[in-house]
Amino acid sequence: MSPPPPPALPPTLVHTVHAIPKILSTTILKYSGTATKIPASSFASFPPPLLSPTTTSMGLSQSSLQKPLAPSSNKFSKSLRKSWTSYRGTSTLTVNATAVIPEGNIFVPIQQDNILPQIPIGTTHPVARKGIEDDDKRTLHTNKFYANSFLGGQDQPIWTHPYFIWWGKGSDENGQFPTWGMNIAHDEEGDRIIADGDPPKSYINPKKQSLILSAQELDPSTTMTTDTHLPFSVNINLKHRMGTSEPRITFPVVQGMSFVTGRYINSTPVIHCPGDGFRSISHAIFVGRLTKYRIVDNEGRNWVMYINPVLTQPYDTSAFRQIDRNTLVGPSDFKGTIQVAKNPSGDDIEKLYDKASGSFVTEAMLTGTVTDQRGTYSLNYTKIGTSPLLMFVLPHHMESLDPELKSAVTKLRLSTTTKGIATAVWADKLTFIETALPTTMGFAPWTPTIGASKIRYPQGTLDLLAITAEQDLQRSMNSSTPPDSMYYAGKTLAKFATILWVMKDVLSATSPQYPSGLGKLKFEMAKYVENRQQYPLYYDDSWKGVVSYAGFIDPGADFGNTFYNDHHFHFGYFVYACAVIAYLDPEWLTQGHNKEWVNMLVKDYAESDYNGRDYPFFRSFDWYNGHSWAKGLFESANGKDEESTSEDGFASFAVKMWGKVIGDVDMEKRGNLMLAIQARSFNNYFYLQENNTNHPARFIPNKVTGILYENKVDHATYFGLAPELIHGIHMLPLSPPSQLLRTRPFVKEEWDRFFSSSNSNSNSNSNNNDGALVPGGWRGILYANLALIDAKTAYTFFRDGIRGVWEEGWIDNGASRTWYLVWCAGLGGGR
Repeated sequence: MSPPPPPALPPTLVHTVHAIPKILSTTILKYSGTATKIPASSFASFPPPLLSPTTTSMGLSQSSLQKPLAPSSNKFSKSLRKSWTSYRGTSTLTVNATAVIPEGNIFVPIQQDNILPQIPIGTTHPVARKGIEDDDKRTLHTNKFYANSFLGGQDQPIWTHPYFIWWGKGSDENGQFPTWGMNIAHDEEGDRIIADGDPPKSYINPKKQSLILSAQELDPSTTMTTDTHLPFSVNINLKHRMGTSEPRITFPVVQGMSFVTGRYINSTPVIHCPGDGFRSISHAIFVGRLTKYRIVDNEGRNWVMYINPVLTQPYDTSAFRQIDRNTLVGPSDFKGTIQVAKNPSGDDIEKLYDKASGSFVTEAMLTGTVTDQRGTYSLNYTKIGTSPLLMFVLPHHMESLDPELKSAVTKLRLSTTTKGIATAVWADKLTFIETALPTTMGFAPWTPTIGASKIRYPQGTLDLLAITAEQDLQRSMNSSTPPDSMYYAGKTLAKFATILWVMKDVLSATSPQYPSGLGKLKFEMAKYVENRQQYPLYYDDSWKGVVSYAGFIDPGADFGNTFYNDHHFHFGYFVYACAVIAYLDPEWLTQGHNKEWVNMLVKDYAESDYNGRDYPFFRSFDWYNGHSWAKGLFESANGKDEESTSEDGFASFAVKMWGKVIGDVDMEKRGNLMLAIQARSFNNYFYLQENNTNHPARFIPNKVTGILYENKVDHATYFGLAPELIHGIHMLPLSPPSQLLRTRPFVKEEWDRFFSSSNSNSNSNSNNNDGALVPGGWRGILYANLALIDAKTAYTFFRDGIRGVWEEGWIDNGASRTWYLVWCAGLGGGR
């Protein structure tokens, strides 16, 4: 259905909206730093408030966002952070110095911040900035682990690993102990709720309260706010009432923190243990100037709690008293920190906590260098306190931990919800090393042994390719790009680009159709560069990113792109397609806004500038977890999730190749490092070889996680339950990084379990016993995946079809028979 016509706009407004929804409230538009109120009645229908990014004939000036970014102070400097002034100036507490930036640091700006003139700017998004105290000049992290703190009811958990926390908000839902404080929990492996079945379809970790840090002053007027939204951390504040200048408790929340720390400001601490209450609380024990309590919770599990008042406050160790089986109350007007941590193993572990107590981590900064095939990245922590810092790392971290840190590894280990066992390490700076970056990977089929070598194809293969490529090119030239979806449009253009790459690099551009094909691809891409597609992009100044208009007509449109879902998937296909165009025709980079537009997409999902004004630092990729999160501005009881590792890896490949073709060496290095990290994390957390110990043993026969959440694993997809869907979405697109990400042993185990003729688990509509003979384009995906371990069988399928009959329906809309023939032959199938 064609979109409705654009609304009539006031004479001072200019934009290029094609289809926009209704908004019923007064809106605000920005003009050169000023705000103008426009009554809703002025518009028949209107999206988030927009302004023209160009100077109009009526004299309307550019938005301040169109102006180049002026030099400014470091956005993450202490002057811009929410300060912990109550702690500074004391003799026992210090703040770490800013991280030393290594020579050759790859995390540098891509291009100067400057919203392109064809991209309108909106100042209101359907999802409000709930409880966010940072001003609108700070970029926000829509896809990070702490997003539940500012979405929905603000009372869903946040997973830092190994702990998770959530605001009680007074709820007694599902038998919870009602509190206005912060719930603290840790689930052990035995707590998991594993579904029935062999293997089980899913498992989930229960949301059960272990301990609660609260204050007597918190009541139904309590509000929760957040500030200092950074890539690896956020501050969460509990205030007695809206408008109170100081929170009653502030929680610095950082991935991998070894303590849950509450900073109390003139409050009366209350510690709860729900259910049957505390089994025991020890007497007060001095640790230096701190006071320690040993706690046994309602399940018989051991915790330690440290009380650290500010130096200026007299403190009576008898001030904490137990008033009932569930409640421990501290002194009034308390000012200081309370830290809690779980002790799984007795005195030796308690001594580690004693040594670390009194300090707490507040943020981390990422730095990295790459030399040839060796990549190093570091998490540089800022802490408050003089004690050494104890941080938890995940299994993939342990595999790549800098050898110099091996002596800092402790015996403290705690289970995480979906990432195996976390290990505590002494370090103010954690460094990890990847030694096999895919620097030789290009547009051609790739394996570590092929490297950068030119693949030589037999003449028979080239003859078949020449015919097939002509046919596929004609289809692409005669087909329209899906008009209503950035995702499907990106896939279509990426397919088109790949066919042209084959014609140029494999077939030497001998086809007379090649020049017109390249011209058509550039013509189609120009619609998007110029923002003339059915649902244009606009810059969302509320959450800081580029999103599609489609979601203002239907929030579920285009898989939630407007709400920051899947940006690395959607934009990654465009970045790749443009990298191919630029490779085939370098002059394209100098024309119009082509280069700047692609850089804009990269910046949206993989911004590498800590000081960037317009986009958050790596929106999608989580450098702690080692992979991206696809979920954007949606509250989720089980946290962020991802269901397509292959598209995640392809998005990094796109960054690498775009960096290569434009000569941005640091961008290319970042793409290579991301791919190496993904190869490690995918095989720890998503791809389930029989020796995988990061998930329950009963679940391993599923071979892939399906949808991996922070708290749950579900062997499923959002669009179906057939094995070819669940597994295929982790395969597509079959592309150069596939051989890096999907190891041969894993691919063989998965194929034998689900798709071999001897063990078919597929919901196929075929009478054939072969589990790979599934309907439609999924058949081509499975056979292209088979090429990773049996390229000859895969090549034979794409050459001959089934019993000599080929059906084009076996190729999905994001791929081509041309590429699959090149792919299989390049991996050894056509020789």
